[in-house]
Amino acid sequence: MGPLGILIPLALLVLLFVKGFRVINEYETGVVFRLGRYVGNKTAGPKWIIPFVDRLVVVDLRTIARDVPPQDVITKDNVSIKVNAVLYFRVVQADKAVIQVENYLYATSQLGQTTLRSVLGQHDLDELLASREKVNHILQEIIDNQTEPWGIKVSNVEVKTVDIPPEMQRSMASQAEAERERRAKVIAAEGELQAAEKLSQAADRITASPGALQLRYLQTLAEIATDNNSTTIFPLPMELIQPFIERAKKA
Repeated sequence: MGPLGILIPLALLVLLFVKGFRVINEYETGVVFRLGRYVGNKTAGPKWIIPFVDRLVVVDLRTIARDVPPQDVITKDNVSIKVNAVLYFRVVQADKAVIQVENYLYATSQLGQTTLRSVLGQHDLDELLASREKVNHILQEIIDNQTEPWGIKVSNVEVKTVDIPPEMQRSMASQAEAERERRAKVIAAEGELQAAEKLSQAADRITASPGALQLRYLQTLAEIATDNNSTTIFPLPMELIQPFIERAKKA
């Protein structure tokens, strides 16, 4: 056997090695099919498959953020709105993501759109605006249950924007203004009630203690004297003239 007979098989071996050599990243998993049949997964690192016999499908295991385009939704109280959201999901079983669904990215995105319209249509507009965390949790549970057979884990669903028609925005603004006015009137009325109660308590205390009335009288005189007034009015306490009134009654 000459040198050529040695070089040809060696070249074929090198070609087969290079053809079957693969490098899988840390965040990836390789799904191996041998003559069309699933035979296992390949973890991160340098790997080798049988050329022309094995087929390696690399699946990204990182969390994927996929926007859900704006959807026209009619709420439970018959308000037409536009809503968009974002899905956060990742592959937890690479073999199912390849075998059970044709394109798991497209399928999950489409499922998010249909679920968004279905779920938001079961809630009132006020509930969507006030309880967004609750709505997000409901969306996440529904989509996650439906993508579980595909080996997909939906970690979070966030409703980003809710576009309300202009006429509804004006109506909501008027309602909010009326609510603020109502609260202001209620607070003012509560303040008047508390002030009246305190004045009533103060009057009871002063009535029970005549000396307190004298002290209050003197304090009032001191306050009047501090002002630069040209005329000072001195109120005459009833206690000073009470003896004269009683004496007049007896006479």
